[in-house]
Parts: sequence; structure tokens; C-alpha cells
Amino acid sequence: MKPDIVGEAVDRLLTIEAKNHGMPHGILLPMYLAARKAAGDRPVSMVAAEGLLKNVGKGDTVLLLTGAGYFPTMPKGESDGPPGAASLAKVIYRGLGAVPVFVCEECHAEPIVASSEAAGLMVHPFEIARDRRLGAAIAMAPNDQSKVAAWAKSLYEQMKPKAVVCTERLGPGADGIVHNATGQPLQGPGAKYSGVIDIVAVMNEANGRKIFSIGVGDHGNEMGFGTIYDTVVKTMPRGDKLATVTKTEVIIPAMMSNWGCYGVEACLAYLLKRPELMHTPAAEERIVRACLDAGGWEAMYCTTEFFVDGLDGETSMAAVQILGNIVRKNLETPTTGLTH
Repeated sequence: MKPDIVGEAVDRLLTIEAKNHGMPHGILLPMYLAARKAAGDRPVSMVAAEGLLKNVGKGDTVLLLTGAGYFPTMPKGESDGPPGAASLAKVIYRGLGAVPVFVCEECHAEPIVASSEAAGLMVHPFEIARDRRLGAAIAMAPNDQSKVAAWAKSLYEQMKPKAVVCTERLGPGADGIVHNATGQPLQGPGAKYSGVIDIVAVMNEANGRKIFSIGVGDHGNEMGFGTIYDTVVKTMPRGDKLATVTKTEVIIPAMMSNWGCYGVEACLAYLLKRPELMHTPAAEERIVRACLDAGGWEAMYCTTEFFVDGLDGETSMAAVQILGNIVRKNLETPTTGLTH
């Protein structure tokens, strides 16, 4: 089956591990295998893309939840999350004709908007984006946690989304608290960070309404990994603390969340037979640098240098190049009959 040939190649790239000795190793394969099993033993990137193609039509709304990192280390978030969300939003807009809406806290808005505009997708008020088909919109959560549930419900009543994507968007664990990738609490009396607003209510609404959803993450504390909760607990150091219980219909474990989004982007470009929808390495550099310049700092070193999750930006540019080639070569008409 040709789509699965493409999906297999994409998934292999997404699950390469390149980390220093201070980070947990051997975590992506077991989480990927569990995610694949949950997706009917098929490549998860392709299943996610097929789900978007099936559920989202012209003029429909897709919510994209992203934003991780808080004061004092990354007060506006990090460079993993917004670039991936922006790139996927662009193919949702240009390929599906839908309205992408970024959903985040106020503190994460600037890097998200900067990433989207660097991708060529302008951000407007929702009514303008919807009625005039002018790019994306953004919805920011209230700064009062007690008001989030009502706000989340109002999003669905106003926007009527047909799909939800969570990428590098942290979800609560079994104790109801959001944790970082090392199991440290981001909320409550033991937290060493501030400004966290948990927007899991947005995903809970999607699950309650049976709306198609995708989760993308790299350590198991991101929304969606509740789908493979037991595997995260067994695989990750302090997995019993950090593993989120929040589920999505499809979950994509990846080396970094940006790459997971690029995988879905590539599979959509393939399914639509429009390889030009896949963004270029040059665009990748532009998007990531815009995110960094807007305050979405690199998470490993908390720096504005051209890095994402400890890898130099050129590595992500190369990943985008390979994904683009996977799409193009699988859509290419053979011109020779080589037999050797």
C-alpha cells in the first residue's frame, strides 16, 4: 500500500534519537511501537494525515494547541512547538482550505505568531480568518485557571472545530498536575516555575465531542500520550509522575515535536499530491529563527542560538529536506526502466 510506504519512511526519520548522555535514551522506539499499535499497526504520521483529510474540509476550523516553557528559564516558551504548529497550520490552510487557530496561553503567543508569519501564514482575528480566508487565527486562554473550562467550551461553540492538534503542549499527570520532562511539577506548592495555565479543558472538550485529534510530543508529558500511558510510565525516568493521562486519537512520538508536525505535513502533501506544500529547508531556518527572536528560546541551553532541543538548526533543515524528498520521489513519474 503506497501511503504506508511513505508513512514508514517518514516515521523512521521522526524517531531517530540524537541526545547527549544527560537525556534519557531508548525511549522513542517503545513509545512509537505502542503508538503504532494504537493506530492499527500503521505508520502514525500517515494515519494522522489521513484523519485530517477525512475530517477537515474547506472552511472548517482546526485547533492547534502548542506552547511549553515558563518563567524563569523560558518565559515565552521554547523553539520546539511553535515552528511545527506553524508549518502544519500552513498545509492545513493551503492544502485543505481550512482555518487553523493556534490555542495557547498569553505568554506563548509572540513566538507562535512570529513562527506562523515567518511561514507565510498571517494571523488575524478569527472572524476575518474564517470569513475572508485570510490565514490563521489565535485564541489565548484566560490568565485565571478557574475561567479556563468555560473559555474552552466557548471555543467549540464559536469555532466548531473539526480536528484538534496538540504539539509540545503539556498535559496533566495522574495527580492532576502538569510536569516537565524530568518530572518536576509546574504547578502547585512544589513548583519552581510560574505563569502556568493548564488548557487541558480544550482537549477534554474534543474527546467529549468525539472530534478527531492528534498529539505530538517527545517525552510523554505532552497531551496525547495518555493514549499510551502505561508505556510512558514504564519507559520514561519518573514516568509515573510526568506521564500525562490526556488522550488523543493518534499520538506521534518524535525526536522533537516540530519534526512530528513536519511528518504529518509531509504525509498530507503526499496524499494531496502537492509536494510544494512541504516547506523548504530555507523556510525552516526562517521560521525557527523568527521563533527564537520572538522569545521562544531553545530548551536545552535556554539560549537564542539556532538550536532546537539540543540539535543545531541545520539538523532540522536537513530533516525537512529529507521529508520533502520522500514526498517528491514517491509522487515522481519514472522516466527510465532501470533493471540493475
